[in-house]
Amino acid sequence: MRVAVVDDHEMFRAGVIATLQPYFNIVGQAADVEGSVAMIADTQPDVVLLDVHVPGGEGGGGAEILAKSQPLSPSSAFLALSVSDSPQDVGSVIRVGARGYVTKTITGDDLISSIKQVHEGYAVFSPKLAGFVLSAFQGAPLDAANRAANGSPAHDEELDRLSTREQEVMRLIARGYTYKEVAAELFISIKTVETHMSSVLRKLQLSNRTELTRWAADRRIV
Repeated sequence: MRVAVVDDHEMFRAGVIATLQPYFNIVGQAADVEGSVAMIADTQPDVVLLDVHVPGGEGGGGAEILAKSQPLSPSSAFLALSVSDSPQDVGSVIRVGARGYVTKTITGDDLISSIKQVHEGYAVFSPKLAGFVLSAFQGAPLDAANRAANGSPAHDEELDRLSTREQEVMRLIARGYTYKEVAAELFISIKTVETHMSSVLRKLQLSNRTELTRWAADRRIV
């Protein structure tokens, strides 16, 4: 099976490729929108392992890559692999044709199995994502389905102030992760975590992580 890997974090991408190489023929890799579209068109992989947040292009990330690549490589199947479990990110790639979505907490064996399943035509999702994906297929918006399942309001203007990356940092900090642990989980620097955290507290008008944890717990989003 011929597999391509798209991820803008070089060390993570190298680790994924090292995990997959004994089982698949890795035919290409890329780190941005333009390079990914060109690589997929050139290599025609059976499966593309696709990060959701990829720089370049028109800012559409993985969804933009998928939309632009499908006409150029119509036989390729796309499996999203992302640190994010937000409904917006899941929806962005599923709506344009991804066959599955798994998070970066997945084990190597499960990732290998997921790639094989996607190649065979099955839909593959991390267990915690399956519920609101099913709701979306049944007609409910992804964000509303996920928040309803967690007992949260259908629309939260305060949460909407945060960017996707800020929401990722916020959730991990609220769960008790240290800055170092957040940096390792998201493959970013500790300084970047601090910058995002400062922005989160400013936008939510909170003073510290204790208040943030209480804020997140009240909304049942951790």
